[in-house]
Amino acid sequence: MAEEASRPRLGRGLAALIGDIGDEEQNFDKPKAGQRRVPIEFLRPNARNPRKNFAEADLEDLANSVREKGIVQPVLVRSVAKETDRFEIIAGERRWRAAQMAGLHDVPIVVLEVSDREALELAIIENVQRADLNAIEEAAGYENLVATYNYTQADLAKIIGKSRSHIANTMRLLKLPDDVRQSVLEGQLTAGHARALLSLDDPSAAAKKIIDQGLSVRDAEAIGQEAAVEKRPAKAKAAKDADTVALEKALGDALGLVVSIDHKNPGGQISIRYRNLEQLDEVCRKLRN
Repeated sequence: MAEEASRPRLGRGLAALIGDIGDEEQNFDKPKAGQRRVPIEFLRPNARNPRKNFAEADLEDLANSVREKGIVQPVLVRSVAKETDRFEIIAGERRWRAAQMAGLHDVPIVVLEVSDREALELAIIENVQRADLNAIEEAAGYENLVATYNYTQADLAKIIGKSRSHIANTMRLLKLPDDVRQSVLEGQLTAGHARALLSLDDPSAAAKKIIDQGLSVRDAEAIGQEAAVEKRPAKAKAAKDADTVALEKALGDALGLVVSIDHKNPGGQISIRYRNLEQLDEVCRKLRN
């Protein structure tokens, strides 16, 4: 990219800007260099912040900590053009919201002179390093940088401090249906669940099953593996005789699992797929009986 040589590596410089990122409970006796305090109403959120969801219970927990010890990490802000004493939050909106719940009148800030692009980079970096971003929010943040500023995945990997495969796999989550993405945003599905659903023809139905039955990520991955196996026999069955196909179905119905018979004269093999140890125990019990 033309700007690559001059683009700052914000991912590496973030700690230098606001100090080591950590919990609000840590280092509360160490003020950060370059910070000052301003009335809480001087700040306003950034509409481009990749983080959109703020769980009420989590904010209450942080507000309790803030009441006791105050805000430890300053809020990163930038000045609002043509407005005096008004600042737009770059990173730290969660702390700002918690401070309001805690009844604080002012908050510590560090003012940065950064562009829109750099502000978005910083917002994503801080949230990713704190593990605050939901996987869908993280993916949307990356997509925003790609669409608005023509970033490549390699650029993002360097700036955010993540592997290129992490960036690619995270952005793939945006291909999921709206209802599945919403379930991830609401915490009903984890990023691991979502990744397992990407290969399915009907991820919405699988997501509903995962949520209704409280299935683990490993269970979700097994569903994906089963779907792949069921697709392959569709081709293989054409080459199988009717008796073999009928036997596969009969055994599958009896076990409640996917059964495949690969017959090669004079022998062959039977494959039984199970999703968890309980299913394996049930298969063993039926075979022993």
